[in-house]
Parts: sequence; structure tokens; C-alpha cells
Amino acid sequence: MNVLIVVDMQNDFVSGALGTPEAQKIVPAVVKRVKEGIRRGEQILFTRDTHGADYLETQEGKHLPVPHCIRGTWGWELIDQLRPYAEGRTVLDKPTFGSSQLGRLLQAENEGTPVERVTLIGLCTDICVISNALLVKAFLPEAEVAVDAACCAGVTPESHRTALAAMGPCQIAVEHEA
Repeated sequence: MNVLIVVDMQNDFVSGALGTPEAQKIVPAVVKRVKEGIRRGEQILFTRDTHGADYLETQEGKHLPVPHCIRGTWGWELIDQLRPYAEGRTVLDKPTFGSSQLGRLLQAENEGTPVERVTLIGLCTDICVISNALLVKAFLPEAEVAVDAACCAGVTPESHRTALAAMGPCQIAVEHEA
């Protein structure tokens, strides 16, 4: 089985509180890759960064004092372009960068049908994409784990490139590098 994980393609990361031109630029490529994944029969999972009203009092909020992805707000929702593809599929709300729930889900799936390959796309390369790629590799050490660089954006272009470079030695394949 092949799995495609769409990481945190939410309004706040694309055009909201923490949006960037780079995030906006990858939207067409992400939508295209999701459509390809459906056509290929990949299992597609979505993650959503999810915080509460107390965000500014959390450890993350103290280091990044920009309220974002507050549950139930417009900023927390997946971008409109991806919402139709998330319907009927697993959407995991994660309170932190990496999702242990995602790791456990993939591990359980792997016990029934072996997971051969996991590809991650989305935002932000240097925070949640790298965190989840490493987490997936830890939960599924024998699966091929890849990140499609053309479907990712970091907080800055430099931090995007740095994260991609860091994943290679951890045996995470970086594809379509710009």
C-alpha cells in the first residue's frame, strides 16, 4: 500500500495569519498531487494543526506568539481547493508539530496491509513536514518515506531548503527538488 499525507494545508498557513507567498504558490501542485494519488489508489490522509483558545499560554504559543489554526475558525480549516478531496478521508487533528496518532494509525495499517511507501506534501517543510516525516520513519522503519519538495513550502525559502537537506541523511527521499 502507498500512502499520501497532506500536512497542514490550512487557511492560516496559506493566506491567513502565517501565510506566505511560497505557500500560496504550491497550492496548484498540491491539488494536482492529491488528484494523482486518488488516481493511483493511494490512501490519502490529511493533518490539521489544531490549537485551542489558550494557544498563547502553551509552550508553542510562548515561542510563536501568533494565534493560528484555532479549532473551529476559518484559519483552522483546510483550504477550499482541497476540501472536496478530504471528504470521506481521514483528517487527523494534531496539537503539535508531529502526530503520534498518525504514526500509530500507519503502524496499525501496516500490520494488515504492508505500507510500502509514504509520501508527504504540505506545510511547513521546516516544522510539521519534517517532524511527521521523521515520525513516520520511526513508526515504519522498513517503508520508503519521501517528501515531494515541489509540493512543500517552509517558513522561508532558506529554511525549506535546510529541512530538505536534513531529511536526506535520515533516509527520507526528497523528490522534485527545485
